[in-house]
Amino acid sequence: MNTQVIVLNGGSSSGKSAIARSLQDVLPGAWLSFSVDTLVDAMPARLTAGGDGIEFADDGGVAVGQEFRALEDAWIAGLVAMARAGAHLVIDDVFLGGAGSQRHWLDALGDVPTLWVGVRCDAEVAEEREAARGDRVAGMAAKQAGLVHDGVRYDLEVDTTHTESMDCARIIAAHLSTTTSG
Repeated sequence: MNTQVIVLNGGSSSGKSAIARSLQDVLPGAWLSFSVDTLVDAMPARLTAGGDGIEFADDGGVAVGQEFRALEDAWIAGLVAMARAGAHLVIDDVFLGGAGSQRHWLDALGDVPTLWVGVRCDAEVAEEREAARGDRVAGMAAKQAGLVHDGVRYDLEVDTTHTESMDCARIIAAHLSTTTSG
């Protein structure tokens, strides 16, 4: 399998974005990195305040509406089109719907060779990172730490609790080299 897409799934502040950047340094060729945060940041402000968009509750919960889902579908379709056109992608996502979220990606990706990576982090450590970042709603990391992995099937899992992002990227790169050479 010549992997075209790497999907990193983990909760908020688990280290996905840092791993994605590190993968760009250690993988051969040019890999483009896209995060669900990019999608949220690209939305008009009115869609990030709830309703049909996305809402970040005071307790760290996240709710999404129909308009968010429609934009997410378009975003995913665009990324899949890029992969089909030859771009190598690292996708940093948060599967709020667990296995259902993965199914959405699986359906969109079809036969595009994809490596599924679970990014785990102890909730307490993720909470500390969340507080240090200052750009997240308190409680989001703890709520998502386990939820995003419910029923999701991975080719590989890494844990950033005690492992640096570059080391996780090297583990992923080594996995890729063994699956493409054999």
